[in-house]
Parts: sequence; structure tokens; C-alpha cells
Amino acid sequence: MNRRDFIQLTSIAGLMLSSPIVSGQPKIESLKYTLHGTDITGKIIDLKDFAGRTVLVSFFTFDCELCSHDLKLMREFYVSNSKKKFVLLGVNIDQNKKDLDEYNDITTHAYPKDQRFPTVWRNASGHKDNFGNIVTQPTHFVLNPQHQLVFKREGTFQPGDWDKLWLSLE
Repeated sequence: MNRRDFIQLTSIAGLMLSSPIVSGQPKIESLKYTLHGTDITGKIIDLKDFAGRTVLVSFFTFDCELCSHDLKLMREFYVSNSKKKFVLLGVNIDQNKKDLDEYNDITTHAYPKDQRFPTVWRNASGHKDNFGNIVTQPTHFVLNPQHQLVFKREGTFQPGDWDKLWLSLE
């Protein structure tokens, strides 16, 4: 290998190693996420209302066991961290609103008011968001205080995700 090829090769390798993808540093997307809908109590919910807070947006269905498991853990995290500029926002993606109503009835009786987080039904008329097509249940988006993506998890939250979420609050 001649000197010129060697210098080009090492320069390219150095650039690749310093990129966020290779170095393991989280890359924050510049897309600003939006959501506007009505929660299960009839209150208008807009992601803009949570400006300046880290938001965990969780898409779930009533009959999904993984969703129920994740939401139980996320509820505990929410209760422990709601004073640290953190919001948990549930987005139900059931086709039938009756399933959401049943979920709401169960959670209303099972949890005190301060342990309930805002939940909207994605299929309601007037609901708008730009989170795209959700194909995996559950799917979670952690957004920074400017509502840009910190990370997305399709499927159950992994142990390392809790660390990332915790660090996003600092």
C-alpha cells in the first residue's frame, strides 16, 4: 500500500470511529414530534403542553401482555420521577374504543389518581400525531424536552433503556 492510500484509509477509518453510530453515542433526530388528541377523561392533550419535559410516549393495546408489563414498570418510574420534568403519555392503539374504556375502568379502580398518566386513543376523530405507523406492541419513544427523539424501542423496554431514560432526565 502506498503512502497516499494509507493516509486516505486511516482518515476514513478515523471519521467512521468518531461518528455517533459507531461510537455508541445517542444521535438525536432533528424531527420534532407532535401529538394532539383527547385523553380518556375528555381533556385535550397536546404534546406542546409538555414542553421542557422529557416525555415517554408509549403505544399499547389493552390485551397485550408485554404492554401491561411495561406500563406497570413505567407507571412506577412516572410516579418516582414526575417532579423531575418527566411525563409518561400513553397512546392506545386498539381498534375498538371499548377496549380502551375497559382499560380505563380497570386502572381507575386499581391506581390512585396521582399514579395515573394521560392516555389518548389514537383512532379517535381529531387525533393527530407524526409518530408514523406502529407495527410492534408495545412501541415506546423517549423524547427530549424539545420533543426530538432520544431513542425508540419496539417491543418491551430493555434494562439499558431504563438507564438511557434516567440519563435523559439530567
